Amino acid sequence: MNGKLKMKRESIIDVKSYDFAIKIVRAYQRITQTHKEFVLSKQLLRSGTSIGANVKEAEHAQSKADFLNKMNIALKEANETAYWLNILKDTEYLSLEAFTSLKQSCDELISILVKIVETTKKSLGK
Repeated sequence: MNGKLKMKRESIIDVKSYDFAIKIVRAYQRITQTHKEFVLSKQLLRSGTSIGANVKEAEHAQSKADFLNKMNIALKEANETAYWLNILKDTEYLSLEAFTSLKQSCDELISILVKIVETTKKSLGK
């Protein structure tokens, strides 16, 4: 290894869920500063950042079943986030441009998480 520490490569879901959480925090900041809206935006903040937190927890799952559970929770949070994004767009707290970008990222996370959940279920014989 030539004296260099071997770094663990981050998975696509790790990177994308973290980047998405940053975008959600920034959207929350804009909504609260611009519109003084704190209830709906807080729901978005909680669910949108929870996706990555559950993905991170799954990294050190105690078993494949525990891993599946954490990824299922991340998937549920991603679906909830899509709901709040729609509400915030339809109530004009979120611009169409911001919505489109966030929704695209959210849909991509959902798609990746669905595949992870399906693959894990197959490996568990479920």
